[in-house]
Amino acid sequence: MPEERNERSMPEVVIAKPRQVPANGKFNKNAARRVRVAGKIPAVVYGAGKESVAVEVDPKQILRILHSESGHNTIFDVDITGQGLAKVMIVDWQYEPIRDSLLHIDLKRIAMDKAMKASVPVKLIGVPVGVKNEGGMLDLVLREVEIECLPGDIPSHIDVDVTSLGLHGVIRVSDLPHSGSIKFLDAEDATVAHVVSIRAEAEPVAAVPAAAEPEVAKKGKTDAPAAETKK
Repeated sequence: MPEERNERSMPEVVIAKPRQVPANGKFNKNAARRVRVAGKIPAVVYGAGKESVAVEVDPKQILRILHSESGHNTIFDVDITGQGLAKVMIVDWQYEPIRDSLLHIDLKRIAMDKAMKASVPVKLIGVPVGVKNEGGMLDLVLREVEIECLPGDIPSHIDVDVTSLGLHGVIRVSDLPHSGSIKFLDAEDATVAHVVSIRAEAEPVAAVPAAAEPEVAKKGKTDAPAAETKK
């Protein structure tokens, strides 16, 4: 089960322009809205023992990075006007699905010589014997695994060969490719993927008759106001 190494081309340099501090000293929603109207998105660069800097960046550049193979685990250079280059990673972002647009991102400065934690997606390779010949179904339980390593060693994903996996066969974290450069932080016995029986999955569960509710409970449900829908 070979591990996908971090062989990826360096992304473009992201230009970050420091934002002008409002008169009241606070970056509120109106200030952020003005940035987005101008075609940029507000962002914050922080970490590495340095002060946080409020900046504005091009959302197209950020989207290209998020949609790349390495996604949010991509380490790239940000050029902060007046401060020079810094290596960063996208650690948080707010996305508006209706308008299909980014609202805000957080960029963390990365020290290339210090180990860090990252969540890496698992990629299953092949068709299990248990699916092809034994009528089973492959179930991916752990879609991402948490690892710790140097920034330059973070893989875009981890390949797991499942072709030899039979019916009821299980791949655990302990079965993933372990090396000196990467440490897995999930429990070693955690299930990553397994082949389950389709019959067992489809087997109906006998209906259990509901117990009659006490009169007080019924009254409470009737009189209680409707729960407010969370946004």
